[in-house]
Amino acid sequence: MANKSSAKNKGKAKGKKHAGPPAKPSRYTPPTPKSKKESPLWVPAAMFTCLLLGLLVIVGNYLELLPGGQAQNSSLFIGLGLMVAGFALSTQYR
Repeated sequence: MANKSSAKNKGKAKGKKHAGPPAKPSRYTPPTPKSKKESPLWVPAAMFTCLLLGLLVIVGNYLELLPGGQAQNSSLFIGLGLMVAGFALSTQYR
């Protein structure tokens, strides 16, 4: 039993801790920006307007509330186009 115990502790000093360089942080911390970028007021206003109008056009098309009486593909494309424009504007919002 003494041989197994001494084999485990071979090369290690008793009671001493390894004194090495301090551990580096494991996660990258980006530098703080000198100036904070802000979007003009028209960006969120246009974004929400496009999203809501697109939604209203699509819902109005299915409920047959739009001119023409029946559901039309052109109205769906207009509504989807407005929603795509709203999502595209959302990438510019800071």
